[in-house]
Amino acid sequence: LCVQPSVPPVPNYKLSMSIPEWLQAIQSYMKMLQYNHTGTQFFEIRKTRPLSGLMETAREMTRESLPIKCLEAVILGIYLTNGQPSVERFPISFKTHFSGNYFHHVVLGIYCNGRYGSLGMSRRSDLMDKPLTYRTLSDLIFEFEDSYKKYLHSVKKVKIGLYVPHEPHSFQPIEWKQLVLNVSKMMRTDVRKELEKFARDMRMKILKPSSAHSPVKERSRGKSLSPRRRQASPQRRACRRDKS
Repeated sequence: LCVQPSVPPVPNYKLSMSIPEWLQAIQSYMKMLQYNHTGTQFFEIRKTRPLSGLMETAREMTRESLPIKCLEAVILGIYLTNGQPSVERFPISFKTHFSGNYFHHVVLGIYCNGRYGSLGMSRRSDLMDKPLTYRTLSDLIFEFEDSYKKYLHSVKKVKIGLYVPHEPHSFQPIEWKQLVLNVSKMMRTDVRKELEKFARDMRMKILKPSSAHSPVKERSRGKSLSPRRRQASPQRRACRRDKS
């Protein structure tokens, strides 16, 4: 008999759940899909697509139950948290440098009840989800920066997008980079100041998408987006140029 691979059940929100429990259920579901180490991107994510189209791709992810990378995890995280108006979602992108190469990575920032956290996928367990416990956006970003240091990656740039609307049929694209900080050239105090001003404006919802004036350019396929072990196997080395 042919054994069918088990398909993880898509998490459903229950009224008895707290928001942190709900976010944990979503992250557990993503982990069950597993990180995609194959070198093949199973789902095409074009950042300039309207939200409605990206939500269609997220539905496909839940149907196919294939392994995912960081960008797919952000789209899936948005899809699964839709309909929870107390949960604000926004993309956080990192550009890092390690051993002569640049790497790109993205997670889904979460803001709820005065606390920040994140959802996501990475080869590294401390570069994806963070609990909803950080008092400020800068505390969350510095936590990621400290995690990167463990893998000898220096963070060069941090990009923060706007809150993603909870309207799944929206034709608006996601605003991926409303704030861009060259953190490697800034003092931490200045980074904190910039992030806190931006976070305050976000909470007051006075920021308008910059993509209304300049469409987001598609980034060409970059190198892998999250740090890898020092000794990569030949098979892993062959996949060096994949996105995370």
